[in-house]
Order: sequence, then C-alpha cells, then structure tokens
Amino acid sequence: MGDVDMGRGAGSVSIIGGADGPTSIFIAGKGGKVKLTTRIQNYLRRLKRNRIKKRITANPHTLEEVVEWLKREHGAVEVSQQSHNYLEQRKCLKASLVMRHRPNLLEELMDLEPPEGEDVEALKAFWEQVQEREKMAAEIADDIFPVDFHIYAIKCPENCMMQIGVETVWQVIDGSFSGDKKTMKQLRKLFKKIYLYYGVTAEDIKNETERYKSLLAALCS
Repeated sequence: MGDVDMGRGAGSVSIIGGADGPTSIFIAGKGGKVKLTTRIQNYLRRLKRNRIKKRITANPHTLEEVVEWLKREHGAVEVSQQSHNYLEQRKCLKASLVMRHRPNLLEELMDLEPPEGEDVEALKAFWEQVQEREKMAAEIADDIFPVDFHIYAIKCPENCMMQIGVETVWQVIDGSFSGDKKTMKQLRKLFKKIYLYYGVTAEDIKNETERYKSLLAALCS
C-alpha cells in the first residue's frame, strides 16, 4: 500500500515508514536539493491546507452510520472476505495497525533501519525484512490483536472503481478509486464527500487526532 514516486533523473533511494502501510519508497533528486517549483508548490499546498483547516467543523457520524449511508445513497456492496483483494488489504492494514498500536508484538522486526546509499543487495535484504514483518503481523491471532475489516465497492460508471475500507475495532476508514480522466474528478469529489460524512468531533479538532488528520488529508488531496 505504499506510494512509489519515481521522480526524474538518478538519485538516492530512500525507504520510509508510510502512513498508509508498512513502507513507502521514493527517489530523491541528486544532493537532496528541492527545486524552486517544488518549493512554490509546497507553499501553495500549505495555503490550501490552512484554508481547509479553518472550514472543518464538528459533524461526526459513526462508522456503522457511514456504511449504512454508503449502501443507501451509493449502492455499496461488501466485497467477499475470501477474495484476493480483501486478503491482501487486510494483511497490509493489520501490519500497519500492529506497528502503530502494539509494536512490541513484532519484537526485533519493529525497529528496522533502512540502509544508507544505493546498494541493491542491502535494499533487497531490507525489503525482505519488511515483508517478513508484514507476514508476522498478519499471522498474529485475532484474540491477541483483533481486526474487524470490511471493504465496500461503490457502484460507478463503466471503466471506473471505488472501494472503501472500514475497520471497526481501531476505527479506521480508507479508500481507493481509479478511472479514466473523465470520471476521476467525480470520484475524487465523492471520496471527499465520504470523509466529510464520517466527519470529526470537536475533541478531534481540538487535539488534531488521527481522525482529524485523515479528514484534512482527504480534503487536501
């Protein structure tokens, strides 16, 4: 579930922990210098983010209410829990949740240090350790670390897809969507609408909780 940003030109490879999964990989430019255009883009993103933060108000719904709303308003249907897609997403989510809430369960695999430089063999060995950690997390018994994960597919026009993942024990909602250029704008708008419906409490806003940060990230996307 990590994002891969190939960038442009040769550069150093960095591997970091990702908010949406156990790892993310990105390639930085030579010398780690940030281009002027990138600095301008980052500045504009910060302005947009601050504007959106000021507009967020408390209007929460429970995950159960979100699921019922998705079914009623958008024809959402639950994806089979035996499907390859479901099993892969559950494995990645559980690994991420274990790392966040019960890192002690992963023992020495929790504190993996990414290699420095560009040595291919070192990167390969590190990636194998990451996969081993994900496998170990996925195999932790549910009575030790419970997970109640569901995926709902939303009816979309032809050639597009939207799925919303809901985890009720740790209170997580996430989603993915894809489509052609014509439908992507509509899907992105619906994606934000779903996060807005889930919403946040006044306490979330005050303490800038994970729920608040997820909503802010969705609205800024």
